[in-house]
Amino acid sequence: MKKSVRIIALILALATVFALVGCGKQTGGEGETQDTTLAEGQTFAPIPADKIKIGVVHITSKDDTSGYTYAHQKGIEEMAAALGLKSEQIVIRDNVDDNDVEATKAALQDLVDAGCDVIFATSYNYMDAVEEYAEKYPDIIFSHCSGYKSNGKNFNNYFGRIYEARYLSGIAAGLKAKELGVPIVGFVGAKGSDNSEVTGGINAFALGVQSVYPECEVLVKITGEWYDPAAEGIAAKALIDAGAVVLAQHCDSDTVQTTAAQAGRFGVGYNSDMTPSAPNNHLTAPIWNWGVYYTQTVEAIIKGEWKCENYYEGYNVNLVGLSPLNEKAIAHGTKEAVEEAQKKIASGELFVFSGPLYDNQGNQILKEGEKLTDEQITGEINYYIKGVRVL
Repeated sequence: MKKSVRIIALILALATVFALVGCGKQTGGEGETQDTTLAEGQTFAPIPADKIKIGVVHITSKDDTSGYTYAHQKGIEEMAAALGLKSEQIVIRDNVDDNDVEATKAALQDLVDAGCDVIFATSYNYMDAVEEYAEKYPDIIFSHCSGYKSNGKNFNNYFGRIYEARYLSGIAAGLKAKELGVPIVGFVGAKGSDNSEVTGGINAFALGVQSVYPECEVLVKITGEWYDPAAEGIAAKALIDAGAVVLAQHCDSDTVQTTAAQAGRFGVGYNSDMTPSAPNNHLTAPIWNWGVYYTQTVEAIIKGEWKCENYYEGYNVNLVGLSPLNEKAIAHGTKEAVEEAQKKIASGELFVFSGPLYDNQGNQILKEGEKLTDEQITGEINYYIKGVRVL
């Protein structure tokens, strides 16, 4: 019996060796055979920098000059420059509606067929299609922005603590409304309270406003789409008609800012600096420095050091920030107030979602001393805080 056990153990050991050897070689470009033996803890083998191919799916045009896709594309270009990649190593599929499942799958398939080693899908609703393709193509890395799904193998998600910058932008908005003597600011959101990303952003902004102008109300208008300039303009006008003197946004175009400026109101943009769209009226914008994530991730893939871990960072690594405060538009004292709050956030003295905290129905969300966790912030904020009202 013991002899049989030893024989079986030997067979299993040999099988393991052959399996590892089989995984240790793969054919590279131009028929080369390269050693891709995985070190302990590695998910994928190293890929030479001049061989790696990167795919990207964008919801709008890669040539946008502001907004959501602009910020992501800027990050991709910064990564390529930092790592010395050639333009032909980056394959872009843009203007892919994230509500169109078939179009999303077609874009992903194009990138797979193009030989991409890693595919970045930059919009929320790409999530389910990316999950499906990650299962279908386990040898390709899939990285999805702003969702919550991952598989621990070849599919992760990435986002950041943009609520920190939202809070700071709320300080700028609140001080401007206070200077104007009107306790009403507006917020155009792409999605309703079923989306924690948008709702949490509105709440963080409102907390920033209330920190400097406690009696100020934040009015919200939802468009239902991430990118719909016409709907964004209609929502902005509704908020202006309701008395808002500063308009913030979580939507992808600069229409809210131009609409506010045309009406003589002020604005807080998103994703990128929108001051060029409203030079005399745009206060600032919470912005993303996506090059931080893209450079770190692709460099790790090249080195064979990438691990399938979800990514969630903030001011601590310069992933998020504020665009330059517009001296033509901001209220007196804004720069000092924002800088003081930013230092407190960076040091940990100030945590945006801290108790006591109540929703706008009077329910207590957090008691004194309590804080929301990352998991709650990214997936469980389905309420608006006290002082926020949806039109």
